Parts: sequence; structure tokens; C-alpha cells
Amino acid sequence: MTAALEASMSRFVRDAEDWLQRYSPKEWIRAAMKELHLAEQSYAQRNVRAGIAGCKRAAGMALNAALIEEPNPTWKRTYVEHLEALAGDASVPEAVSGAARTILEAKPATPSLVIIRSRAGDERILEATRDVIAHAFAVATRHETRHEA
Repeated sequence: MTAALEASMSRFVRDAEDWLQRYSPKEWIRAAMKELHLAEQSYAQRNVRAGIAGCKRAAGMALNAALIEEPNPTWKRTYVEHLEALAGDASVPEAVSGAARTILEAKPATPSLVIIRSRAGDERILEATRDVIAHAFAVATRHETRHEA
């Protein structure tokens, strides 16, 4: 890494008032892992609505870690907006953008819509969430030496 590039990189500064900077990248990843665990529990209890919501939150939390390290205005602010941007991002591996699309396409049943579910389908959504979290972790750790936990 060149000295000019290193100098242009900003160090993480916690800001409790800022939605993104309130947690460090490591803390966002930890929060994402906790949310993923809750989503797994929800699916195990056959609470699909909570499982899907948890997967979207978990992936979005992890993407906040990546967003701190590599700011991208197209990701906007919400977890779903992060996923939508990632789903269409040609600069990331297809497996990652495909995982984002899988999470976004997951829909719970509604009173007027019955969805036949399987454990394999639920696991596919959970695995897609793990893939997005792994991608965000890779981005965050690529810059880890810049920050203190």
C-alpha cells in the first residue's frame, strides 16, 4: 500500500449519534452474527416471518461493517437498500450478489398468499445470509489494521 493511499484512509471514530459510526466494523459483524443466530432459532421454531426478517437484518448489519471500510453512496442507509445495491453490484463475486438476491426474494406468507416451504428452502436463505456476512467480514478485515476494536 502506498503512503498516499494510507494517508487518505480515515481511521474509525466512534460517533454515538451517527447510525453507521455508532459501532466499529467488528461490532457490526458481531451484531450480525447474533442476529443470524436469532434467525436460525426462528426458523427452527417454524417462525418464518421472524426468520426472514432476521436474515435481512443480519446481512444488513454485516454490510454496515463493509460500508464503514469502503463507503458507497449507492448502498444508502437501510439494510434492505444495502442488499438491493449489493444484488446489482457487478464488482462483487456473483455468489455474493446472488446471495443478496436470495435474501431479498424471501417472502413470508400473507393471509392472501400461501407459500409452501421446506427446511431446504429455509436453509438456502440462511446460507445466503452467511455468504453476505462472510463477504462483509472479508471487506472489513481487509482494512483491520487501520482500526482498534
